[in-house]
Amino acid sequence: MRIFIAMMVMLGSLLICYAVIHGRQQKEKRLVARLETISHLDRPQAGRRSAHTLQPTKASMQEHAFTLVRRLAQNWNGLHLKVDYDLKMQQAGWPLLGKEFQMGLLLLAVLGGLLVGLILWSPLGSLAGAAGGLLLGLILMNFAIQRRQKAFANQLGDMLTMVSNALRAGFSFMQAIEMVAREMDDPIGGEFGEIIRANRLGTPLDKALEQMSQRVNSTDFNLVVTAVLIQRQVGGNLSQILDTISETVAERIRMRREVKALTAQGRASGAVLAALPLGLAGILSIVNPGYLQPLMTEDLGQMAVVGAIILEIIGFWVINRIVNIEV
Repeated sequence: MRIFIAMMVMLGSLLICYAVIHGRQQKEKRLVARLETISHLDRPQAGRRSAHTLQPTKASMQEHAFTLVRRLAQNWNGLHLKVDYDLKMQQAGWPLLGKEFQMGLLLLAVLGGLLVGLILWSPLGSLAGAAGGLLLGLILMNFAIQRRQKAFANQLGDMLTMVSNALRAGFSFMQAIEMVAREMDDPIGGEFGEIIRANRLGTPLDKALEQMSQRVNSTDFNLVVTAVLIQRQVGGNLSQILDTISETVAERIRMRREVKALTAQGRASGAVLAALPLGLAGILSIVNPGYLQPLMTEDLGQMAVVGAIILEIIGFWVINRIVNIEV
């Protein structure tokens, strides 16, 4: 009965949030259309497929979630932390400010604490649910950053080849960047589009490249930026330099794949060890529902559950640190 009540509360909250977002969505779309017109950016080609085209339902849900967070964070200045969440949002490719992401973490903590508190009917459970909501938000952010960095690394070799060929054909470096932004998909196409926008607004090209290097946080791209900055100061054959860097990047990607294959067993072991307690608890709750009941009703049992979850997280983190080898 408690689970049903908790689910109804969550469903009602989501419906209210959806109604608020849907009522103002048309106004925001018109504003975005005006900004796109002012920026004079080239529209995506018909052959280019974006994430919104491939997964419209998922993209729409994500857009609604981002809109809700932005609405809630309008009158909030955020917390001043050591972590630059504005930069983190750029690295993840999320259209949020740092304070808006902090509001999203707070919202996840409230929802997690409410859901677990209604299920367990315990203050300790509410605290554990709030911590789980915060952890979920940070995990999603890190996952988005890693996925975007991986996609960027996979596109980097093609980008270098395209720029090198464009320079040989007589294009300037800025024209080559515009071609990459027009022809290649995200994330690398979007990042080079940011360089073009920044340059049109008065930011020097060198500074725009350094800002992009901070956003993508890629060692391979740092080589490209360093080579371009040195060439712009002392001269040289940039196309030949980019060809050499392209070969280096391809070799580094090959080494990363070999390391990933060699550490596959360790990563699989970590996933199995992390999922085993949850699977075993699910089986026991079906076979003998009363066997795990003290863990939910007794204070000592609830403390044991929270401690087990914390140890699970620490163990999974340690295994990941062991098998994730930087190349």
